[in-house]
Parts: sequence; C-alpha cells; structure tokens
Amino acid sequence: MSEILERLRPLFYPKGIILTGVSSHPGKFGAVTYHNLVRFGYEGALYPINRDGAEVLGRPTLRAVSEVPEGSADLAFLCTPASVNEEMLRECARAGVRVAFVASGGYGEAGEEGGELERRLVALAKELGIVIAGPNGQGIVSTSLSMCAQIAPPYPPPGPISMVSQSGNIGASFMNYGVLSNVGFSKGVSCGNSAQLELADYLEYFAADPETRVSLAYLEGVEDGRRFLEVARAHSAQKPLVILLGGVTERGRRAASSHTGALASNERIFAGVCRQAGIARAETVEEAYELAASFARQPLPHGPRTLVFTVAGGWGVLTADACVQAGLELISLPADLREQIDKMVPARWSRGNPIDLAGGETRDTIPEVLEQMAAHPDVDAIIYLGIGIQAAQGQAFKSGPFYPDHGLERMVEFHERQDRRYALAAAEASERHRKPILVASDLVHTDRAYGNAGPLGVKASGRVAYPSGHRAVRALGQMVRYSRYRQRLESAQEDTAIR
Repeated sequence: MSEILERLRPLFYPKGIILTGVSSHPGKFGAVTYHNLVRFGYEGALYPINRDGAEVLGRPTLRAVSEVPEGSADLAFLCTPASVNEEMLRECARAGVRVAFVASGGYGEAGEEGGELERRLVALAKELGIVIAGPNGQGIVSTSLSMCAQIAPPYPPPGPISMVSQSGNIGASFMNYGVLSNVGFSKGVSCGNSAQLELADYLEYFAADPETRVSLAYLEGVEDGRRFLEVARAHSAQKPLVILLGGVTERGRRAASSHTGALASNERIFAGVCRQAGIARAETVEEAYELAASFARQPLPHGPRTLVFTVAGGWGVLTADACVQAGLELISLPADLREQIDKMVPARWSRGNPIDLAGGETRDTIPEVLEQMAAHPDVDAIIYLGIGIQAAQGQAFKSGPFYPDHGLERMVEFHERQDRRYALAAAEASERHRKPILVASDLVHTDRAYGNAGPLGVKASGRVAYPSGHRAVRALGQMVRYSRYRQRLESAQEDTAIR
C-alpha cells in the first residue's frame, strides 16, 4: 500500500469516529454531523461527546473523550470551539486517533489571532502524530462506508468520482448534481483552510485510490505551486483530473482571501499549469460536474471525429457550430453509413452530418442508427440530441382531461417505453464499441411533472443527460484533449523504452 493511502486511510475508512461538540440542540454543527452519520448508516463505531452526557437523538453520549475505549476510534471530528480544540486533540491522541477533521472555524480565515491558533494546532498535531484535515471545513463523505460526516448535506449516491474542495458549499454543489444525475461519488472532502493537509495531498490520495476513476477539485489558491504541478501531472498520467478555479478576477481573489484565507492563483499561470499537467479545466460548477461524470461513465474518445445525431434540425445546427468552435472534427457522413440509413428512412432525411431523420424513423430506427454510427471505424464520438420528445407528448396526454381514454393510455405507454429504450441503446452501443455517446435534451430540466422517460432512461443507464448540445460538446471537447494528452504520454514512454 502506498504511503499516502495508509496515511489518510482513517479519514476515509475509519473504524470508529470520536465526534466532539455534540449538542442536544439540533441546529448545532456537532448535532447535525451526528445526525447525518446515523441517518445515512455509517458502518463503524460512533462516540458522540457531550460534556453533560445528555441524550442526543434518543441515544446516550459520552461526557469526555477519555471514556472512549482506547484503540476503538482512529478518526476525530471536532465541532468544539477553537479555544478548546488543543486539549481535545491531546485526549484524542491518547485514545488512539490518527486523523482529526476540524470543522471548527475561528482559525486562519479569522485574522492574525486565528492564524496563530491554527499554527499551534498544527504544531501540536505533528507532536502527537495526528494528521489534521481542515480547519474550517464542512466535512467528509465516504460512500463505501455509508459515511456522511458533514455539518450540512448532501449525501450523494456511490460512484467513481472523488472530490476535494476549498469551499464546503461548492463541494456540496458538486454532490447535489450527483444526487440529481445519479452518477455518484466514492469520496468527498472539504479541505477548509488546509492548515496541514493541502489540496495536493488529497489529489495524491485519489490518484492511488482504486475506488476513484476521476478526481474533481475546486480551488481558490495553491501554497506550493511546484508540488501541486507534480501531483497533478502524476494524477493525469493515470486518471482524469477536473478542476474549477475560483478567484480569477481581483474581486474574486479578495473574496477567496476572506473566505478561506487562501490566495488565488494567477489566471495565466494556472492556465499554463493545466496545459502542462493534462488537467481538464471547467468554467462553472455545472460544467465541472458534468465533465467529471463524463470521464467517470463514458469511454475516452480515440480522436475528435464526431457525428451529431438529432431528432430536430435546429438543435443539430447549433451543436454543429459548437463542435467546430470546440475543436472537434465534424466529419462528412461516410458514404457507406449514408447508404445504410437511406434504406431505413424516407429520402427527406438530412443525408449529412448532423444526421436528422426528419421524423421518418420507425420504432426500431434510432437504436439501429446508433449502433451503425458507433460501429463505424471513421467515427470517434457521437452526440445524440432530443431524446424525450415522444415521452413529453405522453406527459401532455397524461396530464389532460382526456386521459386514459381515447387510446391515450396506450400511446403514453408506447412513447415512454421507446424513449427509455433509446437511452439504453445509446449506452449499450457506447460500451460495445468503446466510444462516447453523449445524450442531450432540454427535457432534463423542463419536463418535471412526471419525470421524462428519456432523460430518466439515461440516468438509469448510469450516465449524465446534458441539458443542451452545447454542454455535451464542452464535455466531449475536454475528453478529446485529455485523450490526446494520454496518447502523447504513452508515445513518449514507448520512445524512451525503445532507446
């Protein structure tokens, strides 16, 4: 086991947790964290500390850390005030704790006096042999243990994404998108002020973690730029790394400084670091999550050769523009593929790329066309637009006064079944031929009355449905750039081996 995996094992795989500051008041951070650990089914031992020994959530608490059986807990989660945390840390060390997550504020983000408290806490932790995460952090998630040690929700579904954020709320936003889309997380941590563990430490851990397929990070500043670059480059050589940077303007930098005490990086320098290290950089929370989810669930494209498959012309036009602007190659439709589609639909279809069937498809056409596109050797990736239109009409039938009579019930069932079928066909063709097929539809968000069967089918297939063609194109463009980065690395390694 690598050193970093062993060092941070108690943070993500604790056998027991000591939780300090567990108030009987349900609005206090300690009580909220205790609730979330119990509510989401943490599988290890819990030792809630309440100095009065009061019942919390109908369960007994301990009055002091000294009452915890020695060696039964290796993680401490501190919600007590900064003024008492040094003594808490000493008691936790005597109990056998190896890592402490400090949720308490009042440290470096609070000015010079808080900064001195932070330095003292780190010095004490080193003396005691304890690793400090935080302070001023929102919490930790480890879905393999059903662990939601957070002072605020959400708790995402299990999945292959691991996340570290210098903002608790941004980290929560990432995980909320996981709840929405069902492409979930293995681990998540809010690193707060990064007094001892830096963002690079978590990325080094995720790179070595077999449960992590892609890492997602929000950062506002980097203390040790050289180490960050080394860790990021090593990470990207193994698995994708997606980063969202805050504080790229002067006003943003001032906000970051007051938020976590961090100094945001120079925008131009950071852009260069991303190019050097193979980092996929996002501009928004939505883009960052969707990109991480794309890396997590889609095969990497071998190249930029892209087909756009649309059920409506206008979407195809806009997405074609977006492909060109993103540096994707909107290839001419291969002649043999055109001949195959000619046999399946009336002559009014577009006969080019984008492929628009112009309403001429039958119940089996879309799965067959998806299969033929994915199987073609000249195609690296596909963007499929407009899933859910039939199901949307089904919802209109279902919500009106004429349903279920007049044959409407039968049509609703047919429309919904077909759109679910199309979603699964896209995922199956993608996996079979190891090519990304990104499905986009505005009905992801706009057709909420019953839940549209098209986007819900994409969700059931374990993938993200993008709200627009442009969002799918941005994700695909980044995937192509990362694929090229990995290809260059592999080519350089082969050249070195030959020499």
